Amino acid sequence: MPDAVAVVTGYLRARLAARGDTAPVGSRVPSPRPARFVRIERIGGPASSPVTDRPRLDVHCWGADEVSAHDLMQLCRALLGAARGAYSGTTLARPAVGGPQWLPDPASGQARFAFTFDITLRGTAL
Repeated sequence: MPDAVAVVTGYLRARLAARGDTAPVGSRVPSPRPARFVRIERIGGPASSPVTDRPRLDVHCWGADEVSAHDLMQLCRALLGAARGAYSGTTLARPAVGGPQWLPDPASGQARFAFTFDITLRGTAL
């Protein structure tokens, strides 16, 4: 199976860049963390078959303030909700995006929103 976090991180990074948005997207939070940042982390999800994976991903969006964090989260939700077709050696299908959750950063108090994202990835048989 392809690495779901790497595939979705690359997909979102490319889609944001195509819109002129420079928010960094990664799987680990850097120190210091940029004021605007998106973290993607796998939190579960089943493998439906030997070549089909259905990862559940947690997406966290930080912003300089609540409005900025909310706007970044809504943009990421829309872009990931449209994720379909061939990308990075796999096929993206059946995206399902959960509702937003206000989740201020516990360490810094900075504005942050989160949502879950489920998608089907097709790999190749070994």
